[in-house]
Amino acid sequence: MPVSDALPFFRAWISNPLRVAAVAPSSSAVASLMTQEITPRTGPVLELGPGTGPFTQALLERGVPEQNITLVEYDVTFARLLGRRFPLARVFRMDAAELATTNLYVGAPVGAVVSGLGILAMPLDKASAILTGAFACVAPGGAFYQITYGPRCPVRREILDGLDLEAERTGWTLRNLPPASVYRIRRRRSLSPSGL
Repeated sequence: MPVSDALPFFRAWISNPLRVAAVAPSSSAVASLMTQEITPRTGPVLELGPGTGPFTQALLERGVPEQNITLVEYDVTFARLLGRRFPLARVFRMDAAELATTNLYVGAPVGAVVSGLGILAMPLDKASAILTGAFACVAPGGAFYQITYGPRCPVRREILDGLDLEAERTGWTLRNLPPASVYRIRRRRSLSPSGL
């Protein structure tokens, strides 16, 4: 991403630090971590809080067709930038907490959700609404990838248990400001009757 992205990103963070989770756009190192398990065979990808688009660019570099990417961005400046930068992607300027009440998809075709949102800093009900809405779009076997800057899973245990989800850290990097980890969140696999 261009160095020029840093200034509008910093301005957005100053104006609303709880909505913009980091002080600078994500690095190519963390974008690579976020998208490492996603391929063109994953299917449609939903990205929440794409900001200036470093994860979107990484998805394209992994071969995901631009028209298979849907971007949900609340900030009007970022949404306009994304529309210019990724003209074949679907860009929606909306709050990700509205996913459950907005028909972005018919059925649940999404293979992966990539989230740059500051889930950990959100009220419990808002974070739960985002995960509920996202997983309503996710196909069986699909995953939700979440960035975090703290030492633990950014999705609270109450939400994971309430939605029957499990989380696993897939990697971390010091090559980001601030250093970041990535978690993969999936539906829990039910055990067979034999317990295997």
